[in-house]
Amino acid sequence: MAVTPTTLPEPFYLLGEQFAIDLPTARVVFTTRRGGFSQGPYESLNLGRLTPDQPDAVQRNRDTLEAELGVVLCFVRQVHGSRVCQVTAQSASRARSGDPGELARADGQVTADRGVAPTVLTADCLPIAIAGEGAVAMVHAGWRGLQTGVIAAGVQALRDLGATGALSAAIGPGAGPCCYEVGAEVHEAFAGLPDKVHRGRNLDLGAIARYELGDAGVEKIHQLAVCTICSDPGLLFSHRRDDGVTGRQAGIAWLS
Repeated sequence: MAVTPTTLPEPFYLLGEQFAIDLPTARVVFTTRRGGFSQGPYESLNLGRLTPDQPDAVQRNRDTLEAELGVVLCFVRQVHGSRVCQVTAQSASRARSGDPGELARADGQVTADRGVAPTVLTADCLPIAIAGEGAVAMVHAGWRGLQTGVIAAGVQALRDLGATGALSAAIGPGAGPCCYEVGAEVHEAFAGLPDKVHRGRNLDLGAIARYELGDAGVEKIHQLAVCTICSDPGLLFSHRRDDGVTGRQAGIAWLS
């Protein structure tokens, strides 16, 4: 579907070509595929270095986005697990100058440093920001990450870093229950959850994330329920829709 300022559910809003939401202690941006320099199947704001896109175009996309947001984007090597690592201004600087193969292998990041923006890359999995007073986390949540506890790990990492007060979360675009068909083994992995997360052969990743956030103690949860698979192909990248030949959008969060 086309997404316009009038169709975005409050409190989400458009920030240029991107989606944004202001949590009580953090700003969160979920990028679209618009506003960049990549071409072909990666057009145009592809942020994924490990795609077959031109590396110079990806770097230009990242640099442009950083300048627009005024933060330092922090990346990890995502492995569909539950590890959440701490990032600081110093570690973010080291990661920027290193080889992509040297990035920490994790599916979430947490920071207490202002101006540092934990970032995850997605093309059907859910990007989820979680924030409290003094710290913010961003996690990458496909079904494997949800099943192995990446949300609980993100919340624990926040508390370990000293986040206080009530926690809030924002769930970005991902494969929706309208389109995300999975096998019996994936349904079985979530057999303990209410029946409504199972939609026939389809699975509702957003509903699973909301349950897990609530169980982990997150009080306020917002979801931008835009399906990466069946929305306008010019709006978001989708690994499943495009048979794996696609770029990556991002979930980005930083302390406000």
